[in-house]
Amino acid sequence: MTLTAVVHDAAEIVTLESSEDAGDDGETDEADLGIYEDAAVAVVDGEVARVGPTGPVTREFPPENATHEVDATGKSVIPGFVDPHTHALFAGDRSDEFEAKLQGKTYQEIMEEGGGILRTVRATREAGDEQLLDNLLSHLDTMLAHGTTTVEVKSGYGLDTETELRMLEVIDRADDAHPVDVVPTFMGAHAVPEGEDADEYVEEVVQDQIPEVESQGIAQFVDVFCEEGVFDVEQSRRVLEAGKEAGLTPKVHAEELAHIGGTRLAADIGAASADHLLHSTEEDIAALVEADVVPVLLPGTAFGLGAAYADARQFIEAGADVAIATDFNPNCYSQSMGFAASLSCVEMGMTPAEALVASTTNAAAALDLAESVGTLREGSPADMAVLDAPTYVHVPYNFGVNAVETVLKGGEVVHRD
Repeated sequence: MTLTAVVHDAAEIVTLESSEDAGDDGETDEADLGIYEDAAVAVVDGEVARVGPTGPVTREFPPENATHEVDATGKSVIPGFVDPHTHALFAGDRSDEFEAKLQGKTYQEIMEEGGGILRTVRATREAGDEQLLDNLLSHLDTMLAHGTTTVEVKSGYGLDTETELRMLEVIDRADDAHPVDVVPTFMGAHAVPEGEDADEYVEEVVQDQIPEVESQGIAQFVDVFCEEGVFDVEQSRRVLEAGKEAGLTPKVHAEELAHIGGTRLAADIGAASADHLLHSTEEDIAALVEADVVPVLLPGTAFGLGAAYADARQFIEAGADVAIATDFNPNCYSQSMGFAASLSCVEMGMTPAEALVASTTNAAAALDLAESVGTLREGSPADMAVLDAPTYVHVPYNFGVNAVETVLKGGEVVHRD
C-alpha cells in the first residue's frame, strides 16, 4: 500500500459523491455536491481512500508520509474535468475562417469555398503521424493545465480508411504518452469527401472502414454527423448500426444546424449521448430521457458561430442529466472546460452547481465512465483539480481566466501552475 497523495487544509473539497441523486427536484444545488469544508483527501494506490475534515484525515494519513503533499489552504478542490466531445486531432490552421465569420460569412459559405471540415481533411491527410501526435499532445497539455483529466477525441478528418486508422492509432499513442486519459471515437462519417455523394460514402464507411476499425481494436465509440446537407437520418442509422454490430457504442451529432431527427435516432439506437441539440424539441428531449441517453451541450460551438445556444433549463427540467463539453476543433478553438462552464451559466441558464456536475459526473456518463471518473468518492480514481480560488463557483465566475493551479491524476501531481 502506497500513500500516493494527501491534499489538505482545503477551503472546500467537492466530491460529487451524491451527484447520482442530484436533480430530483429539477435542479442541482450545493446540497447535492458532497462538499466538505476545511477538508483533506487522502489517496492510496491512486484511489481516493478518505475525504473529510483535515484533522481526522491527516491523523490517519500523515501528509509527510505521502509521495505528494499538496497544501490547499484557502483553495477549492474539485474532480478533474471530463470533456466528452472533442475533435482534438487535426493538422492545419483555420484562424482566417474565424475572421471571415466576423466579416459576415456563414459556416456553409466557408465550406462552399473549400474551407471548413474538408480543408482540415486535406491538411490532416498530408500530415505525418509524428506531426499529428505532437499536435494532439500539445492540445492535451493545454487541456490538462485547465483541469481536464479525461477527454474524448474523435477521428473524422481522414474520410478514408487509411487516414481514419492512422488517426485512431495516433489517439491511442497519445493516451499511452500523456497523463490525460484519452477515449477514442471513430467518426469516419464526419463529412462527405470531395467527389463523392453521401450514399456512396456511407457504403464505404460501412463496408470498408468499420470492419478495419473493428480489426484495429482501438475505437470505443462510433459517431456520425447527422445533419442537413451531410448525412440524413437513415444514412446515419446505417453507420451507427454497423458500428454497433462491430462492438462500438453509438454517439450522434444531432440537431446542430437544423432539426432533421437526429435526437430521436440517438434515442432509438440507444446511443451513449446525443450532442449539440440546438434544435431539439420537447418531444425529442423526452425521448432522450426515456432512453437514458446523455445530452451533451456544446456552448463553445454556439459562441464561435455566433449562433443561438441550447436551452439547458429545458433539458434539466425534463429530467435529463445534462453534460457539457468543449467541442474543441479548428472551428471551435477552445480547450477550456472552465470557459464552457462560464458559457453554460451565462448563456444556457445553468447554475454553477449544475455546470460542475455537467462537466464531471454527467460528462463521464456520456462516455460510459460514470462508475469510474468524475467524482472524488472513496474508491474512485484520484483525478482532481486544485483551484486558486476558495469555491468551485470561481470556475464559471472568473471567466476568461484559468482558475486551476494544480492537477492530480491518480493522485500523482501532473501539473502545477
